[in-house]
Amino acid sequence: MTMVAERNGGALFDSVGVVRSFGAHVVALVFTGDDAVAAALGDGHVVFAPTASDGTPRRVRAHDGVCLTMRSDIEPGRLLSGGDDGRLASVGVDGSVRDLVAVPGAWVDPIATAPATHLRAAAIGRSVILLGSDGSRLATFEHDHTVAGLTFDPKGRRLAASSYGGTFLWWANVEPQTPKRLRWPGSHLETVWSPDGRFVVSAMQENALHGWRLADRADMRMAGYSVKVRSMAWLSKGRYLATGGSEGVVCWPFHGKDGPMGKSPLDLGWGLDALVTVVAPHPCHDLVAAGYEDGTTILAFLDRAIPVLVHRGGEGAVSALAWSDDGRRFAIGTEGGLLAVARLEDWRAPRRRTD
Repeated sequence: MTMVAERNGGALFDSVGVVRSFGAHVVALVFTGDDAVAAALGDGHVVFAPTASDGTPRRVRAHDGVCLTMRSDIEPGRLLSGGDDGRLASVGVDGSVRDLVAVPGAWVDPIATAPATHLRAAAIGRSVILLGSDGSRLATFEHDHTVAGLTFDPKGRRLAASSYGGTFLWWANVEPQTPKRLRWPGSHLETVWSPDGRFVVSAMQENALHGWRLADRADMRMAGYSVKVRSMAWLSKGRYLATGGSEGVVCWPFHGKDGPMGKSPLDLGWGLDALVTVVAPHPCHDLVAAGYEDGTTILAFLDRAIPVLVHRGGEGAVSALAWSDDGRRFAIGTEGGLLAVARLEDWRAPRRRTD
């Protein structure tokens, strides 16, 4: 595959990136408001790494075991982290750590937040715990099997939990209740809710995606993947769902009333002879960052055939990618502990070809 590279044949991060190594699997990345990126590590720490090369990273012990997942918390300046020590922790950029849930011996993963309604949710085995803004428990939703995916709807009023046999839709902050069940045989993993609220999609153990149109519960099966899809996310306008699990970025179209039904996906970034492990759409533009199992990272554009080479790889497969909210900063994390960060204010994407 031909790729656009920076001068002297280098990758983008060769000229504008800051690369560090922390010696532990990078589980998740979140940009904070103080010009730093937070990295959840497999050794239980959360590291706050400045985007500037002369800054000094700060380590905070968030878990006694492994950090399993992390995302922005509903409180400004804080992160929500789940671990294999049974704790759901709120970690502040100031280094403070507050336990919201503690169930010794349990795994807290996945987790979800709803900024619109100031709610948090965490899955612990077959149970989903709903928490208010003050950390109080508002409800507990029980399932027959382990919950593997969790997401709020765009308004923060409903919660989707994926498990064996389908996805369950719960009203937030209502107990007791019977959930709406979106049925489909098999094990359902990560789940996402479309930005317009019309579709729910889950990744499956069987190397496929399954979706539902909520208005009539119409089923949508999206197959053809090489491995299980471990990463999927919506592009900024919700018109496409970008996914990993193949040799390129597979983008399913969701514009129109039928979503992807009867349509073929866009295939981006093919030809590296490696599988895409993580995808991260830009928050403002129609481009997707994709990380591969060999450590390579690219930027793939919907309207250009040739992607931009961001990083050539090293220190394991790409395990996490993140954009800042304004899309001007970008970070890469790998299974081997590499963390690369770049400010992209001065970088310009190659012009669209007109010939």
